[in-house]
Amino acid sequence: MMNLRVLFLALLLLASPLLQVARCQSDAEDHSSLVDDVVGENSDDAVEEDDHDLDINLSSFPGVETVCVFPKNSAKLVPAGEETELLVGLKNEGKTSVGVMGIRASVHLPYDHKLLVQNLTMLRFNNASIPTSLQATFPYIFAVSQYLQPGAFDLVGYIIYDVEGKPYQSVFYNGTIEVVESGGLLSGESVFLITLGIGLLLLLGLWAYSQVQRLTKKTKKVSKVEVGTRSTDASLDEWLEGTTLSKTLSGKSKNKKN
Repeated sequence: MMNLRVLFLALLLLASPLLQVARCQSDAEDHSSLVDDVVGENSDDAVEEDDHDLDINLSSFPGVETVCVFPKNSAKLVPAGEETELLVGLKNEGKTSVGVMGIRASVHLPYDHKLLVQNLTMLRFNNASIPTSLQATFPYIFAVSQYLQPGAFDLVGYIIYDVEGKPYQSVFYNGTIEVVESGGLLSGESVFLITLGIGLLLLLGLWAYSQVQRLTKKTKKVSKVEVGTRSTDASLDEWLEGTTLSKTLSGKSKNKKN
């Protein structure tokens, strides 16, 4: 039992630095900037901004349809701290032109969108206009925080536009993304799980070894008792030699042989 306690304490000491690193990363996330640069491709009208002047509740305009595609990324994997590209398509089925003002997005917990995880950088457009019955595609490049815990999150994206001078917005994506760790093959969490698994295997092996040792000791004790009984019988025979009982027993044994 003492060996089991020592091994358990060793596992706790080994896991404590990893837990401390995770806590430090969480604290750093609260004090660091969660916004990375967004790059507009092949367009001089795209302007990157970090303000939230357009981050207001707006309704959508009838006749404006949106679509979103993650190019070459059907699994919607988003490496933490690295840029991820998606394409936003807008089709104008209305009777007047639509002026695209910007694109914004945010990351939420999947079970409650009220719990905001991160606001992503807004991408503004100065002179992007879509005439009637036409459509256009806009690239949006974003990056989630490098300290974000890997797992499933919900991404909510809006494209903001104006029709006849009045602003509107439409949701182009409201679904799940999978945040994964970037960089090396083994993450801190993976190392912790592997170390914990090895420790549990060692603990199981130690327990099995102690059970085998206990069974072996019990077997040896039984053998010693049998040997002691035989030696006692032999000494009893020597003590009875020359007595009447000894002669009687020897006579009976001879009669059985005859």
